[in-house]
Amino acid sequence: MQRFDLRHKKADFYDDMLNKMNSEVATNEVAIFLFEIGDFSSVQKSADLVKENGYTLMNSLKFNEVDWTIVVKKSAE
Repeated sequence: MQRFDLRHKKADFYDDMLNKMNSEVATNEVAIFLFEIGDFSSVQKSADLVKENGYTLMNSLKFNEVDWTIVVKKSAE
C-alpha cells in the first residue's frame, strides 16, 4: 500500500494521480490519495478518472474540513 499526498496541487492533481497509478503502484496494490476538495467537483472527477482508467475505487471519504481521501486498487487485467 502506498500513500500519496496531493494537497499541494490544489485542484490540479488529476494528472499526477494518474501518473502515480500507472508508474508507481504495482498490480494488485492499493494506493491512498489525499487531495483538497474545494467545491466537491474534484471528488466526482477523481472517481470518474479512476473508473475510466480501469482501476477500482475502493473507498472515498472526507478526511477533514478541506481534504478528501480515496483508496484505489490497481487490479490485474
